[in-house]
Amino acid sequence: MTASTVSTPPAVATGSGGHADGRSHRHPQVDPLAAVRAPADPPCDVYLTGTVFLDIVFTGLDSAPVRGTESWARGMGSSPGGVANMATALARLGLHTSLAAAFGDDHYGDYCWDALAQGEGIDLALSRTVPGWHSPVTVSMAYEGERTMISHGHEPPPEEPAPDCPPRARAAVASLTPGHRARWITQAAAKGTRIFADVGWDDTGAWDLASLPDLAHCEAFLPNAEEAMRYTRTDCPRAAAHALTRHVPVAVVTLGADGAYAVDRRTGETADVPAIEVEALDPTGAGDVFVAGFVTGTLADWPLADRLAFAGLTAALSVQEFGGSLSAPGWCEIAAWWRTVQSVEVQDPSPLRRYAFLADLVPEDLIRPWPLRRAVPTIGFRPPSR
Repeated sequence: MTASTVSTPPAVATGSGGHADGRSHRHPQVDPLAAVRAPADPPCDVYLTGTVFLDIVFTGLDSAPVRGTESWARGMGSSPGGVANMATALARLGLHTSLAAAFGDDHYGDYCWDALAQGEGIDLALSRTVPGWHSPVTVSMAYEGERTMISHGHEPPPEEPAPDCPPRARAAVASLTPGHRARWITQAAAKGTRIFADVGWDDTGAWDLASLPDLAHCEAFLPNAEEAMRYTRTDCPRAAAHALTRHVPVAVVTLGADGAYAVDRRTGETADVPAIEVEALDPTGAGDVFVAGFVTGTLADWPLADRLAFAGLTAALSVQEFGGSLSAPGWCEIAAWWRTVQSVEVQDPSPLRRYAFLADLVPEDLIRPWPLRRAVPTIGFRPPSR
C-alpha cells in the first residue's frame, strides 16, 4: 500500500491474542461495541465458517526459489490460516467471534485449535475434530512484496464445515462462490444476522451477478476493483460501486494503493479514503483484515468514512508484517500507531484529522511496545518441565 496520506514510521505490528503455540498472552482489549450493546443482544458478535489451514510462512527470501537449487529463508512463522485469518482479525479487534470449522485429529489440528481457542479467545463450540482427517497445509514464500503459496489437503469431511443451523449473531462474514448457494447464509439472514461478503476470482469467466444468489441476503459486498468492474461491466471502480448498490445496500470497492471507495444506498453516503503510506512486506491476509475492520466499524454504527478509514488502517498495519493471522493488528498496535503518527513533527495535519475518531476509542493507558510479537516460529513448544 502506498499513497500520499499519513506519514507512518517504519515500525512493524504483528498483533495477536496469544502465542501461536497456544500459550495465553492476552492484553487489555477495547470493546468497540460497548456503546451499542444491549441485554437482548446475541452473545456472538460475528459468526464464521470455513476451512482452517496450517500456514507455514517462509520470510527473508531475496528472490523467488530457482528450480534445482536450495533456498534458505532468514525467518519463518506458523499460524492457523484460511478462515482463521478472518476469525483472528475480528477477535483481535475485540469482537466476540464464533467459528464453525473442521479440524484434523493430527498435531497440526491440535496446534490450530489451541492457537485459536486459547491464544485468540475464539469460540470453537461449533467446531469439531474429525477422526482420520489430515489438516490442510499451506506453505507461503514471501519475497519482493509478493507471495507464492503451495497447499495440500484431503477431501473435506461430509458437511464440512458449516453446521445445519448457524447461531444468532450480529454479523457473519462469507466468501461467495459463483454458481453456489450456501444454505447457512439464508438461515443466518433470516435470524437477523447482517451478512458481509467478499468474492474470489471467477474462473468461469462469466462474471455474472446472477451467479451469486446469496448476494441478495447481504448487507455489504466488498470486492476489489477488478472484480467489481467485471461484475458490473464498468470501466471505473467508483462507477462499479454505485452499480453494485442496485444489488446490495452497501458496496465497498478496494483500490489497492489508492485506498477504497464505498457507497451506502440507504443513507446516500459515499466515502473515498486513500491508503496509508507503508512499506508492504506481505499482503497475505490483508483483505481479511480490511473486512474485519469494516465489520467492526459497521457494528459500532460509525459513519461510513470512519469505517472505511479504520478498515484501511488495520490492513495497512497488517501488510507491514509477514503471514496471515500472524500479522492481524489488535488495539495495542492501533494505539501505538495513533500515538506515533501524532508525534511526527513535519506532516500535513489534514490527513490526521481523518483518523481523529481514534482519540475517543483508544484509552491513554493502552500502550505497549511496538512491534508486539506474540507468535512463535514453530508448531509448538513442549510445556516446561516441573
